Amino acid sequence: MDFDQLNMFLAVARLNSFSRAATQCFRTQPAVSAQIRLLEEEIGMRLFDRSGGKVALTAAGRVLRDYAERLQALRDEALRAVTDLEHTPRGELSLAANEGSCLHVLPEVFAAFQRQHPAVQVRVRRGEHQEILEAVLENRVDFGVLSLPVRDPRLKVVPLHRDEVVAVVAPQHPLAQRPAGDGGVTAAQLAEFPLLLPRSGNTRDALDEFLQAESARLRVAMELDSTEMLKAFSAGGLGVAFVGATLALAETRAGELAALPLAGRKIYRELGLVFRRDRALGRAALAFIDMAVETTRHGKGTGGEASGGA
Repeated sequence: MDFDQLNMFLAVARLNSFSRAATQCFRTQPAVSAQIRLLEEEIGMRLFDRSGGKVALTAAGRVLRDYAERLQALRDEALRAVTDLEHTPRGELSLAANEGSCLHVLPEVFAAFQRQHPAVQVRVRRGEHQEILEAVLENRVDFGVLSLPVRDPRLKVVPLHRDEVVAVVAPQHPLAQRPAGDGGVTAAQLAEFPLLLPRSGNTRDALDEFLQAESARLRVAMELDSTEMLKAFSAGGLGVAFVGATLALAETRAGELAALPLAGRKIYRELGLVFRRDRALGRAALAFIDMAVETTRHGKGTGGEASGGA
């Protein structure tokens, strides 16, 4: 049994597929199957049930998966400990974040970190909220960037970024032509037009509460799980969308969208860096936390000056 076999075993277990695991591990499917077969022969038990055209862990496989994840985490900890014998952070960091964070909040953080710590390779994987949580909890990534609150007691949260949610419309939209007033656009005004809403999440919950008084008149044209789609469809004149001001900064500056603050209660989209409380953080990971906090605190790459809407 070696780490290469365990890595392939964990990949098959996560993906429930030998072919997808082969792609992820940069191996051929027969090579992955051969390694799993050797592992099963060494253990003396089947690790996967392949009946019915599906791949699922057996009872023995589920037991081995827990130990394999712990061994993998211990190996990573050992490598970090050795690397930290040097004063200069080096090695590899992995991070999971959603689409909006990857495109609009994190690039300046990564750029600043790479300038100061070029010996550290940062790997980024994109996912949705639950996928990111699972990746962090299963030690598949070092950090996750998530919308807050995150209340899992196994995780430590470092707040990074606070962004006001605004309504965005095409520049020719009637809402962009009329004065919104000192208090911003109201739920009653919004109820006059088709709405483009995030499919789920903390922002959707807050918007539902904001719009509740006009629920009988609301016209929800679309529910989307992509910030980029919300912006694109709104710019195309399909309705009023709601996004963090930072995430629409490029489009508002280019005149492709108009951003309107919401009247009354403000809605904020908050992001935090999360990692396992029991994870031993190496020098590179600690340096990344410091850089992320410092960069976002000063508004670099976050469009902080536009967070009140325009």
